[in-house]
Amino acid sequence: MTTEFDYDLFVIGAGSGGVRAARMAASKGKKVAVAEERYLGGTCVNVGCVPKKLFVYASQFPELFHASKGYGWSGIESPSLDWATLRDNKTTEIERLNGIYNNLIDNSGADLFDGRATIAGPHLVVVNGKTYRAKVILVATGGWPYIPEFPGSEHAISSNEMFFLDALPKTAVVVGGGYIAVEFAGILNGLGVETHLIYRGPNLLKSFDREMSDKIKEGMIAKGVNVHLNTEINEITKTDGGLLNVALNNQADMAAGLVLYATGRVANTANLGLESTATVLANNGAIVVDDNFCTADPSIYALGDVIDRVQLTPVAIQEAMVLVDHLYGEGLARIDYSDIPTAVFCQPELGTVGLSEEQARAEYADIAVYVSDFKPMLQTLGGGTDRITMKLIVDTASDRVIGCHMVGEHAAEIIQGMGIALKAGATKAHFDATVGIHPSAAEEFVTMREKAR
Repeated sequence: MTTEFDYDLFVIGAGSGGVRAARMAASKGKKVAVAEERYLGGTCVNVGCVPKKLFVYASQFPELFHASKGYGWSGIESPSLDWATLRDNKTTEIERLNGIYNNLIDNSGADLFDGRATIAGPHLVVVNGKTYRAKVILVATGGWPYIPEFPGSEHAISSNEMFFLDALPKTAVVVGGGYIAVEFAGILNGLGVETHLIYRGPNLLKSFDREMSDKIKEGMIAKGVNVHLNTEINEITKTDGGLLNVALNNQADMAAGLVLYATGRVANTANLGLESTATVLANNGAIVVDDNFCTADPSIYALGDVIDRVQLTPVAIQEAMVLVDHLYGEGLARIDYSDIPTAVFCQPELGTVGLSEEQARAEYADIAVYVSDFKPMLQTLGGGTDRITMKLIVDTASDRVIGCHMVGEHAAEIIQGMGIALKAGATKAHFDATVGIHPSAAEEFVTMREKAR
């Protein structure tokens, strides 16, 4: 590094992608800085996948208590939840993870700045009132929840606030049809809250396989979630009793103690100073980058949720490794956005990799679809309503499995392995030749022989 620069790399945002890029660059002997204005670990660690999964676990205990009776357990007829204990134990765990991220940065040799960083020019970063010159600036500021403006929208909260509620409401309204909405609807319902899920469209999880999405909707309804499709909120008003009156477009008003809007996330680029550079933003505010994550300004790069390609923590980490190889390595690393395994921790749970049936029919001349739907073994004595649905989509010309989907218990754990198979180009013959693990739900993926269509 020449003396004209304070840093080889200045990373704005200490989420998973930013921290990985900083650590990798520092390990190559580069002088690196990281600035973070909120919390170390980004959305995932603090107000995303980690605390959400902890809440999902908490919300599943009532069903386990119920199932245990069929297995001879007694004395658990009236368990009760202490919300404050769950919330505060979650916070303690997140603080532990914050400390781990702090140590990762410290041990890498990078400098960590606690404060909001803005860009003052192609090589200039301002943080805590001081300007630093950086050869390369990496923007890894992630996304932020989006709540549309409408009469009373100030009474709604986003997913950020859900992790810190003073108390659980008796009734909650969740607005949205994507993964965050269905996950929180399941969490609230499982924690004993009367839950209404409101979505303006006709189908939940519209970007996923339709058959699987329908199974999730049916499973949510069976568990007690009140699903209102083709429905919109016109207005929210506060009542004298402190509740929220929710006026709907097509049915009677409803009262709720909480209204959660999970209607999408936007790139966190506002007031960052990008206008002082040649960086180009898309219509939705996301930063436009090339295959090497470089913006229209050659000294500024971006990755993770802020570029709005695939908003997943492991993807941001992979992008960071590719970027550091491009900047300071051999420049051979690439990222493949196809066949990324994904889970939605709704209840019932969804795991998926590859193409949906709809995508496969549009892309391939001829496909074969295999489907299995059954009651999980736990429920045989547990007496619950859960079912498991598994689906394989095969390109008949090559016999290659191009889509693998599962709704039901442990879907995420099972689909991770299926993701390796699809990445390796496994055929249906490979699946058929694999011996199943018995008794397990996963064995169904290697025993499906009859085409559904």
